[in-house]
Amino acid sequence: MKKIAAVLSLLMGATSIFAADTDYPTKPISIVVAYAPGGQGDVFARLVSEKLSTVYKQAVVVDNKPGVSGTVGTRVAAKSKNDGYTLLLGQTGEITVNRLLIKDMGYDPMKELVPVVLIGNAPLVMLAPADAPYNTVNEFIQMARAKPGEFSYGSVGAGTPGHLSAVALGLGAKLNMVHVPYKGVGPLLSDLMAGRLQAFFSSASAAMPQIKGGKLKALGVTTPQRMTSLPQVPTIAEAGLPGFSYTLWGGLFAPAGTPTQVIESLNREVNAALAQPDIRTRLEADNVAVPKNTPAEFADYVKAESLKFEKLIKEANVKVDQ
Repeated sequence: MKKIAAVLSLLMGATSIFAADTDYPTKPISIVVAYAPGGQGDVFARLVSEKLSTVYKQAVVVDNKPGVSGTVGTRVAAKSKNDGYTLLLGQTGEITVNRLLIKDMGYDPMKELVPVVLIGNAPLVMLAPADAPYNTVNEFIQMARAKPGEFSYGSVGAGTPGHLSAVALGLGAKLNMVHVPYKGVGPLLSDLMAGRLQAFFSSASAAMPQIKGGKLKALGVTTPQRMTSLPQVPTIAEAGLPGFSYTLWGGLFAPAGTPTQVIESLNREVNAALAQPDIRTRLEADNVAVPKNTPAEFADYVKAESLKFEKLIKEANVKVDQ
């Protein structure tokens, strides 16, 4: 009888755990964004939170925690309870790059966070002053080679996708350029328009108004395929750097140890939300690719991105203060 009771107790315990997982969520969910409102990650998080709130019938709130290149918010999420109620909208920088450039972050995003679902993948556009004497990536490369150390490019910080895209261009084309980091995109664009910078790799959403307004011109895009909204602008791979692919991606991550059923539920519901016409239209208007993916596929993608940036940062000897 004691053995039977023990077996029944174990079964009841397993059933209650399974029920708790399948009943998820039973309280509000927080999605931490490691940057201030208005950025690409914030857009991703708010689109997803609206749909999840409806599906789960629980509040899904976006919690912006900016600071130190995204490390403040990422640390909060990584150290949170692994029950699925605190998630991270993780992006290229805070997941795969910061750990290579910033010492003693206090956490390891590759070990303490697990990929749940990739939400979107946004291209970058290589911008130049409207009156620059070069109109293509090849012309830019030729002129930069002729003036080593005289061409400068801007970024919103070391290790950002815009910075590393320029580093990859310089490495691949054997250019000697000067990196000028800015605290915000506004001052950077002003200097670029005035010709005080020669190039800037910008998110497509921020670049389009400047291109359409004739204030800046697009030389190339960082994705393997051309952008539908800029079909006349070639990819940088087409300009002679095969395999060139640098994007700003974002997806949901959960603290390591989060129950598999919770991760699968979130993955399923986010993929369903991204397939809805209103969200798809909004993202595609910003040239954001919306790939359906499993947690395992997203994990493989994150691993590949991590290896790519490890190789680039090592070969280019990138430092935080560059």
